Amino acid sequence: MKKEYAVMETPLGNVKVEAWDGYVVKIRFTDEPETDGFLDDVLMDVRIQLGLYFQGKQKTFDVPVALGGTDFQHEVWKEVNKIPFGTTTTYEQIAKNLGNPNAVRAVGTAIGANPILIMMPCHRIVGKNGQLTGYAGGLWRKSKLLEMEQKEKIGRQVTLEFEN
Repeated sequence: MKKEYAVMETPLGNVKVEAWDGYVVKIRFTDEPETDGFLDDVLMDVRIQLGLYFQGKQKTFDVPVALGGTDFQHEVWKEVNKIPFGTTTTYEQIAKNLGNPNAVRAVGTAIGANPILIMMPCHRIVGKNGQLTGYAGGLWRKSKLLEMEQKEKIGRQVTLEFEN
């Protein structure tokens, strides 16, 4: 298995992108310094597309993604990925969409395990009262991402492949 990573600068801090065998498996904010490791095609594609996203010019993410996780996490992540750009929904609504309105906490746990921040838009999930709640990149980043998306309204979706 070929594992590669690179760190890029963004307006919200550095982002570490990890890929295995040509598939993005993790994107997260980091304090690590920027690297020159974007020689791999998929890492370079992510760098370009995230750069365009932060410039308000990126409409879709088109990179191969492979995610581990449980079947339930996959179902939750697919629902998260359906949230339209520039909008928000609640943990409760996702649980209802999955046909299990009592699974709000389980949905929150699955969303908290999102391995590809920004591309899978868990930042679009808010509490039932509309307030910002939990985000692995910090609530201030969640707020900034939502502000940017609501301002730009550029729209995007990512196609997910799940590795079992």
